[in-house]
Amino acid sequence: MKIVFLGNFQVPYTSENHYAATLERMGHRVVRLQEPMVSTDRVYQESLNADMFFWVHTHGWNLKGHRTMREVLRKLDGKGIPTVAYHLDLYMGLHRWNEYEDHDYFKVKHFFTVDRLMADWLNENTSTIGHYLPAGVYEPECYIADQDPRYEFDVVFVGSKRYHPEWKYRPKLVEWLQRTYGSRFGHFGNDGIKVMRGDELNRLYASAKVVVGDTLCIDYTYPDYWSDRIYETTGRGGMIVHPYIKGIETQFEDGKEAVFYQYNDFADLKTKIDQLVRDDKYREKIRVAGHLRTKYDHTYTQRLQTIIETIKGES
Repeated sequence: MKIVFLGNFQVPYTSENHYAATLERMGHRVVRLQEPMVSTDRVYQESLNADMFFWVHTHGWNLKGHRTMREVLRKLDGKGIPTVAYHLDLYMGLHRWNEYEDHDYFKVKHFFTVDRLMADWLNENTSTIGHYLPAGVYEPECYIADQDPRYEFDVVFVGSKRYHPEWKYRPKLVEWLQRTYGSRFGHFGNDGIKVMRGDELNRLYASAKVVVGDTLCIDYTYPDYWSDRIYETTGRGGMIVHPYIKGIETQFEDGKEAVFYQYNDFADLKTKIDQLVRDDKYREKIRVAGHLRTKYDHTYTQRLQTIIETIKGES
């Protein structure tokens, strides 16, 4: 297939770069168009001879041209060219939802989202077909690295402490971990020890005993939405402890492939962390099982194959 892909390719670790490289590994030809450096006219012309137009829009960029993206999408649909999005972020229930509710981005024919409620909303309120498809991990990064003595912490958290103004739990969690575990705890991210990418992140996950995860999930009562953090951690060799979200048991078995605790229950979190830190055999059994579950079920190769099969089934 020839796939015209509009997104942000300037930063190597974006999901767009991971998707595009995965599609190429799967044997497809990908034409990368950098948003917002191309015009809507270029998008349209490139897509006329494509088998699919794929769009990931995250930065509020507006393309210039004689047509709006809404018009481009409508014309491509009229010519039988599938238009597709796959988005990893939560929007519903947050302030930023107001920016996107009537955005051209939501006018693609098929919108794949990690938020099941948003897929339902699209199906009920728009002509766009919403598809629920959880996140995953980039397959070339899905491996357990050698341990590194610099990162042999009992507990780590990876990510910015000041993550999102509407999410007050993240700084509360990181500060509790710092108070509770002191020098045994390492915080890595923009406002932590340092930002970790590539093989170094895999070595961190392989070396730390426990990785505490977090997701911007509204009070953890919002079902069937979690970020890619749980797949990134397990896929890259981390033993994750994550708040329970309704539906996450479809992805990982609690106590066997990951460990879940009750949101905002720090006594429960401490009990589970301490047990994992003490019991090497128990911890490593879960770490390996979680990694294998992700490797075989939750990579972007599997996710993008699902998208392609879905689109072919609709045509």
